[in-house]
Amino acid sequence: MNKKEKFDEIVKSNHFHVTIFGSARIKKKDPRYNQIYTLAKLLGNEGIDIITGGGPGIMEAASLGHQAGKKKAKIKSHTIGLGIKLPHEQEFNKGVGINKKFDKFSGRLDNFMKYSNVVVVAPGGVGTILELFYTWQLMQVNHICNIPIILLGDMWDGLIKWLEKDPLNKKFFEKKDMNLLFHAKNSQ
Repeated sequence: MNKKEKFDEIVKSNHFHVTIFGSARIKKKDPRYNQIYTLAKLLGNEGIDIITGGGPGIMEAASLGHQAGKKKAKIKSHTIGLGIKLPHEQEFNKGVGINKKFDKFSGRLDNFMKYSNVVVVAPGGVGTILELFYTWQLMQVNHICNIPIILLGDMWDGLIKWLEKDPLNKKFFEKKDMNLLFHAKNSQ
């Protein structure tokens, strides 16, 4: 079996896939890195696959946490990386089990959507925000079925307030569209 067949076989299986989006710039000593590591470890313990961009930061935390957690799982699970070819070549982190690289963000985003059962959006920058809004928009227009989009952490407070105050208030979208987002704040 070649690498492409193995990738296709695994991602098309009946495994439950949790996609984790987040910043490549978050370092190991950051509490958000540890939070994602712990979350992914718990998912691995339960035999749930994770999908990330496969790079550094939050993606690495998820991949390494998942690898640590799946060692104790009774069900085999996979750590999947969907990478992107960039001018400053990004390598897959050492926690990624299987991977696929894309030339364009659009193809990569479509594959995230194709295989995701849940999306967790950790803190991040432009790429993470793109992934969030792309997921949300596809659900809004019924191009994908409704899946939970979990906004993890306090970073999203201002965005949620702005969405409710401005575009929702101006009826640029409906309240039911806001109900597609779930905000999991950090405990104090």
